[in-house]
Amino acid sequence: MNKIKDFFNYPIHLGDNIEFTAKAIVILLLVFFFTRLFLKLVKRIIIKNLSENAKYRFESIFTFFNYFIYIIVILATFDNIGVNVTAIFAASAALLVGVGLALQTFIQDIISGIFIIADQAVHVGDIIEIEGQSGKVESIALRTTRVVTVNNKVLIIPNHKFLTSILYNWTENGIITREFIQVGVSYASDVEHVRALLLQVGNDHRAVLNTPKPVVMLTDFGDNAVIFRLYFSINNSFRAEKVKSDVRFSIWKSFQENNIEIPFPQRQVWINHSKEISANG
Repeated sequence: MNKIKDFFNYPIHLGDNIEFTAKAIVILLLVFFFTRLFLKLVKRIIIKNLSENAKYRFESIFTFFNYFIYIIVILATFDNIGVNVTAIFAASAALLVGVGLALQTFIQDIISGIFIIADQAVHVGDIIEIEGQSGKVESIALRTTRVVTVNNKVLIIPNHKFLTSILYNWTENGIITREFIQVGVSYASDVEHVRALLLQVGNDHRAVLNTPKPVVMLTDFGDNAVIFRLYFSINNSFRAEKVKSDVRFSIWKSFQENNIEIPFPQRQVWINHSKEISANG
C-alpha cells in the first residue's frame, strides 16, 4: 500500500520550476472526464426543446465554447493540486507566442463562424456569391463553409471571407429570384411584335413563374440595335443559368420563325486618298 502511495506521490520534474506527480495526472484525467459528462448533459437538456435550425446554431457555438471550458477547468485543477501554473506559462511563453501567430487566421475563421451562425447571415441551402464564386451552401462549420457550385465542384471557403468580402445572398429574401435576358433587334423590326414574341417565350418556359408575370422592357436605342430585356422569375436560382440558356434558345428560334433580325455591329470605313493623288500629280 505504501508503495502505491509512493508511486502516486513521486515527483516528476520538467525543468527547474515545473513539478507534478502521477496523482495529479490521475486527478486531471478524472476532472476532464466528469467535465465532459457535465457538458454533454447540459447540451442534451438545452437542445431538447429547440427547433432544428436553432439546434444546429447552438451546437456549433457550444462546440467552440467547450474548448474554453476545458482550458479553464484544466488550469484550475493544476492550481489546486499544486502544479505551478505560472511556471508553465513562463516556460512556454515563446512557444505560445509562435503558436498564437500561426493560429491567427485559424482563430479569425472560428470567430467569423460564430458571427455567421449567430446573426444568420448565411443559411444552409442559400445560394451565395463571394469573390466571383457562387454556389449553394451545403454546411457551415466553425472554421469553413462548404459550398457546391452549379458544376458540382466543392468550394471550401474560410469563414473570415464572409466578414472581409462583399457577400451576395441570392436567396436572402426568399427562394424566388428575378432574372433577365437582354437582346437587340434591328431598327426595322416591329417593336410591339418583338415584345409579344418575348412574352410568349417567357410564359412558355415551364421553369418561369406565372406570378409575378414576365415583363418586357425596351431599355435603350443602341448604335446598331433596339435593346430589349425580358424579365422573369424562377424559384430555383441555382439553375438560373440553365433556364436563361433555354430562354435564349427559344428567343433565337422564335425570331428566326418571325424574320426578326438580331443585328451585328457594323462600321463604315472611309479611306482618304488625297495624299496619294497629290503625290502622283
